[in-house]
Amino acid sequence: MMERSLTIALDPILEPFRPEITYTWRSLLTGMGYAWIEESWNGIPVDIAYTTDPALAPPARLLIRANPERWERPAQQVLRGIEAGSGWTRPHFSGPSEHGPPVTLQDGRVIIERDVVFDVFWLLSGQEEYQRPRGRHGYIDLSGTATLELGVLRQALASAIGQRIESQLAELGYGPGIPRWPYGARLAAACGHDVDYPEIIRWIEPLRILARQGLAGLGPAASVALGRHSHWHFRSWMELERRFGARSAFYFIARKGSLYEYATGLPDGFYDIRAPHFRALFRELAAEGWEIGLHASYLAHTSAEKFAAERALLAAVSGQPIAGNRHHYWRLDLQNPEDTLLLHERVGFAYDASLTHNRYLGWRRGSTWPFYPWHQGQRRPLRTLQLPTAWMDDHLFGQRADNPGDRRSLLHGLVETTARQGGLLLVDVHDYVYDDALFPGWAAAYRELWEHLFTRGDVWFATPVAIATHWADRQAMLEHASTGLEPGAAPVTPGVRARRD
Repeated sequence: MMERSLTIALDPILEPFRPEITYTWRSLLTGMGYAWIEESWNGIPVDIAYTTDPALAPPARLLIRANPERWERPAQQVLRGIEAGSGWTRPHFSGPSEHGPPVTLQDGRVIIERDVVFDVFWLLSGQEEYQRPRGRHGYIDLSGTATLELGVLRQALASAIGQRIESQLAELGYGPGIPRWPYGARLAAACGHDVDYPEIIRWIEPLRILARQGLAGLGPAASVALGRHSHWHFRSWMELERRFGARSAFYFIARKGSLYEYATGLPDGFYDIRAPHFRALFRELAAEGWEIGLHASYLAHTSAEKFAAERALLAAVSGQPIAGNRHHYWRLDLQNPEDTLLLHERVGFAYDASLTHNRYLGWRRGSTWPFYPWHQGQRRPLRTLQLPTAWMDDHLFGQRADNPGDRRSLLHGLVETTARQGGLLLVDVHDYVYDDALFPGWAAAYRELWEHLFTRGDVWFATPVAIATHWADRQAMLEHASTGLEPGAAPVTPGVRARRD
């Protein structure tokens, strides 16, 4: 496959922020499918110039105005709303860069007057998360924010900006980058089932059913008490997904908890993956192409050694490599989520899928495109890919107050956003919710969503690990074909390089 390359120059005034800026440009360009050649800031014509002053930039077809004041204080920027202008979906921050139209034309050049590159960094690095209070289990509380009230999470603004830059380049006559997905697919779709509660505790579950369903749950509660219903639905999910030629991942908790621990605030699962019936299940899943991943325990993030031991135990018991992870209760370090993301790299995961909100539907870091998270303390991208999770089943059931609207319309809206951006729709549906008597409508919502995706005919269904492998290989290929945009010093002398169109 022939890579497409773009030449790019960065304003020297931005040199203090070079690690953050080069990370963001690499994320954007690889997402769009372009290799890059960074040129020095000396007047040589380039395709893209990122500049504090377009009048002083080298000749470029596309210029984006940079705002150093934002880069100096990223955590102090505040999202105030959303505006749509000139075809751009724009996050609206406080600060001096609000002045002027979003796009202007000068002498055949396109100038984006807003620092959308910073906007992408602000979103991907999770700056808003450090400004918000946290509730039970450390869940971020967005109550009363523009992010929640305007449905910002469901718009995936970081990848939306990337898609709009991609469209702007097309309008300037540039050919498309390499495809994001194989087989001509417009978008990718995957499901990961969190295995929280596969074995019913018959004297507890009836009470939980009554708490969820009220008097309507009397019949199902009695059936559970009599042993007529089960949470062991692995084959049910497998049969459903076979209909669409799809394979999902099942994330298992390797640490066995207890009722006592649960009652005292440590809510890990009660099952033992070393039991014979789990070993048999692992063989069945692996033989038919389903992925086995780790559902890291509630406190796994507090110790790299314990985290690694959980992964090693699951690999040993299942007989499968454990490439992916999702945290139980989405439990990352409460003060510094990036420190937990760093643990993923240390433990050796190829991907993680934990960056979502427990209460809110949509993309927590604003991207439908997979990305490598940024570590602010070390000022570098981490090596474990993040697969953004858009929907957890409970968003549209237990968390309905935070996600009002018709379920079907909300899910189809996620599909349309993902398709428009050429992204990934990754969902989380728990292992135990297949039974319609115990969880009315839960499995049906997933089934209808997968049917909708299947009928489109432009979706690549794959396991999360297959998607992560494809994206990592694609990014590595583009980086190998590129020059510059390194976090160190900018190039000072341009070389003579062949252009790839």
